[in-house]
Amino acid sequence: MAAKKGRKPSAAFMKPMSPSAALADVIGSKAMPRTQVTKKLWDYIKKHKLQDSKNRRMINADESLKKVFGGKRQVSMFEMTKLVSKHLK
Repeated sequence: MAAKKGRKPSAAFMKPMSPSAALADVIGSKAMPRTQVTKKLWDYIKKHKLQDSKNRRMINADESLKKVFGGKRQVSMFEMTKLVSKHLK
């Protein structure tokens, strides 16, 4: 039996993207792949304890994240990725 090959990362996910000014306040202004953007966003959420204590899938936005989330006070982690993609070019 042939050895199992690892998944090849998608080139679209690995392409560096530039964050908008609102997103740059949270993750920094350097261009980075979507995977790194998501990782840095989660680091920020955990550092500032923004994950909802009762429903861990919900993120409570502070003032910086509200700008990224379109003014919403709370979003689900799945909605978060959709909203963040609007801030990447």
